[in-house]
Amino acid sequence: MVDREQIIYLDNNATTQLDPAVIEEMLPFLTEYYGNPSSGYTFGRQVRRAIDLARERLAALLGCEPTEIVFTSCGTESNNAAVNSALQLDPGRQHVVTTAVEHSATRRHCELVGKRGGSVTVVGVDGEGNLDLDELERAITPQTAIVTAMWANNETGVLFPVEKIAEIARRKRVLFHTDAIQCIGKIPIRLADTTINSLSLSAHKLHGPKGVGALYVNKRSAFRPSVVGGSQENNRRAGTENVASIVALGKAAERAGAALTEENSRVRALRDRFEEAVLEKVPDTFVNGRMADRLPNTSNLSFVGIESDAALMMFDRHHLCCSAGSACRTGAPEPSHVLQAMNLPPERARSSMRFSFGRFNSDAEVTKALEIIPAVISKLRAMAGRSASREPAAV
Repeated sequence: MVDREQIIYLDNNATTQLDPAVIEEMLPFLTEYYGNPSSGYTFGRQVRRAIDLARERLAALLGCEPTEIVFTSCGTESNNAAVNSALQLDPGRQHVVTTAVEHSATRRHCELVGKRGGSVTVVGVDGEGNLDLDELERAITPQTAIVTAMWANNETGVLFPVEKIAEIARRKRVLFHTDAIQCIGKIPIRLADTTINSLSLSAHKLHGPKGVGALYVNKRSAFRPSVVGGSQENNRRAGTENVASIVALGKAAERAGAALTEENSRVRALRDRFEEAVLEKVPDTFVNGRMADRLPNTSNLSFVGIESDAALMMFDRHHLCCSAGSACRTGAPEPSHVLQAMNLPPERARSSMRFSFGRFNSDAEVTKALEIIPAVISKLRAMAGRSASREPAAV
């Protein structure tokens, strides 16, 4: 096992370190308070109260009502549930509008919708990853059941104007869902002031545990559950609740709300310092989506002349953790579908790396990363026969 102190973790969009305060909050519900929250006796009711508190904490972060929160197993389930519900509500409307840069949790589900007899329209993006709202509006037809578009791209950090998209969908009398898994806890959100019908999130992206997520369903929006059985989650998602993880998600949401200012100041400063230094030290490097509105923690860089998989292996030798796009596509032979949708030259798409920061990262980690990255890229370029204008330290 690698000593945690040796690891430089710059892959917070893949998953985040579990906040010690979150661990402390959830542990009693793995040991002492193990009652079933649906039980009628006091031992079960006190567990139910812990779930209610988690719902209130998450609602406070999202700016919505606690009754609008449905706890799920993960962001993927939440994304699937939102689309499935819309398709069940009206059998005559089996058309989905989505975008070319969605996470596989949405993209592959939409492909399945098409194979099952529905239809899907995929709206493209420009070279910075921005969406054409006019094109999206034209894609909506009388047969459209739902528009689903991510709030923040998991690879580039590019933000979509989801509140405007929600308004377009409302005018067209179509449901709108957003995959907000990457942006919760990183930017301020107040759902009560929007016309968003549903929103997905996942605890492990905001320093909570893996295996628990949530789906926001606006109180004025109809919803049909995908998981049926018991009456849990107000009949919107059956199954005995994952109590400890739900409690942890609630605490993680509370902590994320308190850290929003830090996320948009200190974490942003870490990202900006890193990005500026890499651009200065490593020639022929490009920031993908640089001119777009982005999350404060995400930097997607193309190091022309290298292959991202080779860089990943060399970074790993130095215990530097980053990714070549989404963690869910690691090992895929083709370049990122996100960068392809942005029409980047193949050489840039194949050489892209994602670095994502979080509130547990330090200045010292960034400094160390800035020693490793130029040396690794220089060595890879030299191995590929490409010269560089600077000679960083040997790797």
